Amino acid sequence: MTEKFTMNCTEVIKKTIAKSKNAALRALQNYDLDWEQIRFNQLSDTCTFKIQTTKDGDYLLRIHSARSMEEVNSEILLLDALNEKSNVILPKGVLDRSGSRVVKVDHENGSYSCVSLMRWVEGEHITTGLSEEQMYKEGVLLANLHQASSQFEIPTSFTLPIWGEGSFREAMDRFTQHYDTCMTDIEFSLYQSAAEKILSRMNTFEKDDTTYGLVHGDLHQGNIVFHQGEPRPIDFGRCGFGYFIYDIAHTILGLYPTQRELVVKGYSSLRELGEDWIVKLEDFTVMVMIENYSHHAPDPRETEGLKEEQPYAQAILRSYLSGDPFLFNEIKL
Repeated sequence: MTEKFTMNCTEVIKKTIAKSKNAALRALQNYDLDWEQIRFNQLSDTCTFKIQTTKDGDYLLRIHSARSMEEVNSEILLLDALNEKSNVILPKGVLDRSGSRVVKVDHENGSYSCVSLMRWVEGEHITTGLSEEQMYKEGVLLANLHQASSQFEIPTSFTLPIWGEGSFREAMDRFTQHYDTCMTDIEFSLYQSAAEKILSRMNTFEKDDTTYGLVHGDLHQGNIVFHQGEPRPIDFGRCGFGYFIYDIAHTILGLYPTQRELVVKGYSSLRELGEDWIVKLEDFTVMVMIENYSHHAPDPRETEGLKEEQPYAQAILRSYLSGDPFLFNEIKL
C-alpha cells in the first residue's frame, strides 16, 4: 500500500520529512539528472523538494501521500495535454530512464511511495498588494485552464478523484473527528448546518460540458505564482473531476469582495458562468472553506491560525445559512 503522511505532532512531522528526503534521494537515482543540491520545500498532502542543477535549471521532486501510481500518472498526462492546448506556463513532468512518469520507492515496512519529478515553474508568490490587473488575469487564467481541459480526450486508463458529494462527505467526517482542536461545539454546529445545505443543493446542479469537467482542484492564492506580471498555476496534485465553478471558489475564498469581482470578470471575459452562478459560487465557496478546515484541523502547525480565522468564518456561515449574499459584500463580524 502507498505510504500515507500523518501530521499529528511536531516529532512525527520531522520524521516524515526525513523519511521523504531519503525516498527522494533514492528516486533521483532513476533520472539522468546532474543535480547538485536538494532542498526541502513543503509538506502537506505531498512532501516536495527543490532540485537544483548547474546547467539544466531547477526541478520539483514530489513524494506523494496515499496517491496511487495510476493517479499520479494521470495527473502528469493531463498536464502534458494542457501544456499543448494552452498558452499558460504549467508544470511539466519528467520521465525517468525507463520512460515512466512515476517512480515507485519501496519502504522497509512493506509500503511504498509514488515519486514524480517536475520542471520547476519560475515565479513569485504575491501575498499582499495584488493589483486589479493581476486579479483580473487570475480569472482569465482559470478560464484558459478550463477551456483547455475541456478539449482533453480522456484515455481509458485515466484515474483522478471526483470532487463532489462523496468527497465532501468524507471531508466532513474528517472534520468531525478533529474540529475540537480549533473551535467549540457551538461553532462547529454552524459548519454541520452549512454542510447539510450544500449537500441538498448540490443534487440540483446541472452537469454538462460547460459546467463540469477536469479542474485544478486547489487553485488558491498559494498555488499561483507571478512571472513578469503573468499568473502561473502550480501544484496540480488535487486535480480531478468537478464543477468549474468549484475551481473559482478556491481562487476567491481568501480574497476581498472587490478582488473577487475582478477574478469573476476575468473569467467571464472568456467563459460564461451560467444560471444562478452567484448562488452556486457561494455554495462552493463555503464547501471549499469546510474542506480546507477539514484538511488542516489535524495539523498542529495550523491550529492557532484556524482559531484566529473563526470569527470571520462564523460570520460567513451565518450569512450563508440565512440566505444573505456575502461574496461581494463586506462581512460584519
